[in-house]
Amino acid sequence: MNVKEYIEQGKASLGIEFGSTRIKAVLIGEDNQPVAIGAYDWENRLEGGIWTYPMEEAMKGLRGCYGSLKKDAYEKYGVTIKKLSCIGISGMMHGYLPLDKNDELLVPFRTWRNTITEKAADELTQLLDFNIPQRWSIAHLYQAVLNGESHVNDIAHLTTLAGYIHFRLTGEKVVGIGEASGIFPIDSDAKDYDGVMMEKTDAALKDKGITLCLKDVLPKILLAGESAGRLTEEGAALLDESGDLEPGAVFCPPEGDAQTGMVATNSITVRTGNVSAGTSIFAMVVLEKKLSKVYRELDIVTTPTGNQTAMVHCNNCTSDINAWIGLFREFADTCGFKIDQGKLFETMYSAALKGEDDCGGLMAFNYYSGEPITGFDDGRLLFIRKPDARLNLANFMRTNLYSSLATLKIGMDILIDREKVRVDMLQGHGGFFKTEGVGDSLLAAALRTPVKIIETAGEGGAWGMAVLASYCVNKEPGETLDSFLEDKVFAQYTGKVCPVDEKAAEGFDRFMEGYVKCFGVEKAAIENF
Repeated sequence: MNVKEYIEQGKASLGIEFGSTRIKAVLIGEDNQPVAIGAYDWENRLEGGIWTYPMEEAMKGLRGCYGSLKKDAYEKYGVTIKKLSCIGISGMMHGYLPLDKNDELLVPFRTWRNTITEKAADELTQLLDFNIPQRWSIAHLYQAVLNGESHVNDIAHLTTLAGYIHFRLTGEKVVGIGEASGIFPIDSDAKDYDGVMMEKTDAALKDKGITLCLKDVLPKILLAGESAGRLTEEGAALLDESGDLEPGAVFCPPEGDAQTGMVATNSITVRTGNVSAGTSIFAMVVLEKKLSKVYRELDIVTTPTGNQTAMVHCNNCTSDINAWIGLFREFADTCGFKIDQGKLFETMYSAALKGEDDCGGLMAFNYYSGEPITGFDDGRLLFIRKPDARLNLANFMRTNLYSSLATLKIGMDILIDREKVRVDMLQGHGGFFKTEGVGDSLLAAALRTPVKIIETAGEGGAWGMAVLASYCVNKEPGETLDSFLEDKVFAQYTGKVCPVDEKAAEGFDRFMEGYVKCFGVEKAAIENF
């Protein structure tokens, strides 16, 4: 069946992911590969000291992104999308979206980027003997309690961005187990919220005068492949304002961007891992066994099927690089040079490969916001050089790319060196890896682990979400997600593996020695500038 017929018959699956700077939609065909793409750019806002996205903008972005995809499908195949087989919604994990009994938001969305829940995260970690990062939804709830915020008593439902969008389209208050693992700790055997930890947290809330029961307010957990509702008439009208889209499409469980990244890189089995690098950067490694102790630098989350996974999450990655390249863009424009944006990024990134292995005496901090792994609640963007440093474009770009990987390196060293976790290979995806041979080679050097990039890596989580949607409606009886990915999605891909360059790895180690020694400089900048 050709692509046009597949779409006309309503068999295509759609994935939509709400990323940090872009909402992206991917429509996939019979072979589970992208056939149409849509996008909508948006940005978070710092309002009253809190990073947020207005939900009005989220709804506008949802419509704009879908409209872009619909246009792409029409231009490519001459077909108007009227029916879909399955839809999946993904988004930035964690954060805080509390709703009242009328399903109205009680406070503006508080995103993962906020580092305002340190006290709550510390208390919960001690109470549960389980690392609760500042980003997690339960940390935001508990901090609101500690702050004495009156809205807490009116919470009837607490969800995430993906969960909220899914609810608006289906009326169902559910999330996938991977997304749920960024809300509250999961019992990987029971495939549900950890009951013992939930009782302890409820008791702690009660001691503070809060009577809500977490089991009642947290979204229901579903596993990959389970049906999570259908597109309602209201949802269809919200998604496609032209009215062409019919209601009734099945929805798979909404998942986090970490989980869609795992799917998009076929990294959901033990000893596999992936690194997603864009506005933030995080590594996911599927564990063979539980870690020996609690580490504040490591999140324990799950795959979309509920397997325990160690996550090293860093708030900052490419934002500072993008700002610097924007400066070079402005210089070129001022001089009257017309340079394609993609070519500019490719040129700048490629220059880093010619830089010295240890960056030649240059240093940078890309802390656009706080970075809990290294203990910073706030951030300052710094570029430092010694008087005798060799300042050239190659060293400058290599320094900024190294800086984007430095905090990840600190967390991954705990897994690999202290816990002796085996990782055969890391899959890379996200904007950091778009320029061939750059991001993958530097990451391989930083973590001393081979890195593989596949052709679909640039499509990222929206494609991974579409694949989860396809699995929901197209799986054979008894077919696992692992085998579905291996046999029906990735069988045609070999990918390119970047080995570890020992000389570059030694250079990165020297860079890291200087990076850690400069923490005092970053601290002074935060306190005084």
